[in-house]
Amino acid sequence: MALREGTHEFGPDDGRLLIMTSRSGLGRRAGHDLTIEATRWRGTAVVGGSAEESSVEVAVDVSGLLVREGTGGVLPLSDADREQIAGNLRQILRAAEHPEITFRSTGVTGTPERFTVEGELTIAGRTEPLTVTARADGDRVKGEATVTQTRWGIKPYSAFFGALKLADDVRVSFDVAV
Repeated sequence: MALREGTHEFGPDDGRLLIMTSRSGLGRRAGHDLTIEATRWRGTAVVGGSAEESSVEVAVDVSGLLVREGTGGVLPLSDADREQIAGNLRQILRAAEHPEITFRSTGVTGTPERFTVEGELTIAGRTEPLTVTARADGDRVKGEATVTQTRWGIKPYSAFFGALKLADDVRVSFDVAV
């Protein structure tokens, strides 16, 4: 089923925007693979008669990033751990200076059912190109992209003198009703 033409606005009431991290380093067994949910975000998609006539913009409030799940690790993820991780995340992303992460498409290719969105992702004031793959599934759009933190000048979080660190690649996925 193809998306209907027009302008569509969406946000957390319409679906989920998730960020998944993984661990690396010698101490990776001690840490957690995290699922972080954007709880405050908004998006607009313009669906044209063809992919080339379509566009999308998304803005995510950095202070609305919440740790939903932590898998692996020696100990379960506590509420205090979640709060500490959220604080670290706001600091790493320099939320006081750059309260939003934004994505703006520069081109869309493909079919109404499966498409690729090329665009510019801005994190902590730095803009770099990003490719998002997506598909229409009934009245929903599902997709994902890989964000390599160092491309945006972000040093992946590390602890225990670097023995435990987040992998450089972070997976972003979404599932939104339009």
